[in-house]
Amino acid sequence: MRRALLLSVLCSSPAFAEEPPIVVTGSLDRPQAVRTGEQAALALSGRLEDLLATVPGLQQFRRSDSRSSNPTAQGITLRALGGNASSRTTVLLDGVPMADPFFGSVPLSALTPDRLGRVTVWNGGGAGAFSEGAVAGTIELVSEDPREAPRLAGAALVDDRGDSELSGTVSARLGTGGVSLGGRWDRGPGFWTTPVSQRVPASVRAAYESWSTSLRAAAPIAPDVELQLRGLVYDDHRTLRFAGADSSSTGQDASVRLLASGRWKVDALAWVQARNFSNVVISSTSFRKTLDQYGTPATGTGAKLELRPPVGGGHDLKLGLSWRRGAGETQEAAYSAVTGLVTVRRLAGGAQSVFAISLHDEIVSGDLTLSGGVRADRWSQSGGFFRETSAAGVVTTDNRFVNRSGWQASWRTRAALKLGEDATLFAAAYTGLRLPTLNELYRPFTVFPVTTRANAALANERLRGFEAGMTWQPATGISLGLTAFDNKVEGAIANVTIGTNLRERRNVDAVHARGIEASARAQLGTLSLRGALALTDAEVQASGVSATLNGKRPAQTARVSASGSAIWQPADGWTLSLLLRLTGAQFEDDLQVDSLAAATTLGATVELPLAKGFSLVLRGENLTGTQVVTRNQAGSIDLGVPRTVWAGVRVKLR
Repeated sequence: MRRALLLSVLCSSPAFAEEPPIVVTGSLDRPQAVRTGEQAALALSGRLEDLLATVPGLQQFRRSDSRSSNPTAQGITLRALGGNASSRTTVLLDGVPMADPFFGSVPLSALTPDRLGRVTVWNGGGAGAFSEGAVAGTIELVSEDPREAPRLAGAALVDDRGDSELSGTVSARLGTGGVSLGGRWDRGPGFWTTPVSQRVPASVRAAYESWSTSLRAAAPIAPDVELQLRGLVYDDHRTLRFAGADSSSTGQDASVRLLASGRWKVDALAWVQARNFSNVVISSTSFRKTLDQYGTPATGTGAKLELRPPVGGGHDLKLGLSWRRGAGETQEAAYSAVTGLVTVRRLAGGAQSVFAISLHDEIVSGDLTLSGGVRADRWSQSGGFFRETSAAGVVTTDNRFVNRSGWQASWRTRAALKLGEDATLFAAAYTGLRLPTLNELYRPFTVFPVTTRANAALANERLRGFEAGMTWQPATGISLGLTAFDNKVEGAIANVTIGTNLRERRNVDAVHARGIEASARAQLGTLSLRGALALTDAEVQASGVSATLNGKRPAQTARVSASGSAIWQPADGWTLSLLLRLTGAQFEDDLQVDSLAAATTLGATVELPLAKGFSLVLRGENLTGTQVVTRNQAGSIDLGVPRTVWAGVRVKLR
């Protein structure tokens, strides 16, 4: 059957599944493997962020999903190292960084679980190719191999509000190669994000419509050499809170990859991206348009080359070169909330690039495994500008910012010791680097009544961290894991309050997170049980003009997160799964004035066979009807997904 996806945060350990793993999660160099038979259907909304939410400690900037959030708020972070909307975790699809070149956000609606074959979550910093930005970790997405996929796979579902979800993938083997063409279309009136008590005539549901199409091909071109091609096109439209508050995001991605698996192993990759974003802001008092961000065109390009020479002696040596460049600008007009007329027009943007040289080696000697890596980044920020004109076209501000560049080194090291066949001890230390995004550097924004200024002088963030833990298999089918970690992001970029309804992006001294991650797994015949827990003490360390933040928890981060799942598969084609999630209390803002209450939700999926290749699917989100507050701006509330029930059919034909 088609590969399914299940995530649960697990400690760093060797894979113990006897059969090829489908989904891999974990941290650093030894993630945990999930058995092929565990078909979980735990993406209860059919969306990537819903699947990733089973990883405790993983957060978006807000709790909203990709139907009901602003796309630029879709930054992903691990281990409570957040505090603003940018990703501190690198997300890769078939080796290609997926973050928007301008905003740093991730196009979650375009990265659908039904087109993936493997997901890997690595906590902590790294020193490999494209690890710039991975100060909290890396999420690696791998598309399903077209040679192993069903000839036809798809689903059609509708929920109790009239939202619909239609997806399908056609795959074919071509000699020893293969090709897959997939698509997905989601649309619907959405749900109310505004509480009943705060609705006004201008309030509307979070309507949405998104589609994406992907093409993936793989073809051997010589013995032990394979060429892979991938393309992705997507379009996403959403309406948030008020009529006319519409956003759209579009993207076109293409990549080519060459893999050689002979004595000399080679991974060569090149890619290009084109992205755009638009957004209309509606006043919460006059309900007129106050901002039209009518375009944010951005482009990204990059390449990497990784060589693994046959050095022998128990060594696994990797030598790497990588380069990436992003450029973009925002184009927007501000309007008077009283008259509805244009007051100012703004253009802002720039470019940044990173060239890196990396080396990594792993040595296995009996029960001891040692690994270490170093990476040197040559980074640059160039062409930064901010231009503002009046409604009459008179230039009022024309700032050109100084180009900046430099070298920065990162490293990581790890040791793992097997204690017999049942237990492994490990320890790791690492550093990491993240450049401020073009959005953080050059674009101010307003979420009424708060204005946040950009800051072209922002310095790079740098991670220093270590962790230690163990995995233990006390009995067949049972696995336990425990990791303790201490991670500090020095120079962390935060939205710092500097006046009444005024914030500015600034480097604080650090965001320091210490905590424990625990996991448990039991395979009891046809029943699979999993549990995971993250307890994190995160605080901002700040001085000088940001001293008011010192000792406070970063915005939008919880002390506690947990998940538990049960998957029962009594016969071929039959699946019942339950997923319980807890997200602890959070603060909306840096000064800890507005809070978001803890929320526990329950989801379920039932799949029953109908005929050969066809099955009935019933799916429930937030079945307990828990009120999940996703935004609290001085009492102005947004809500997350309410109780939702889906029904439909799924097909898999080989």
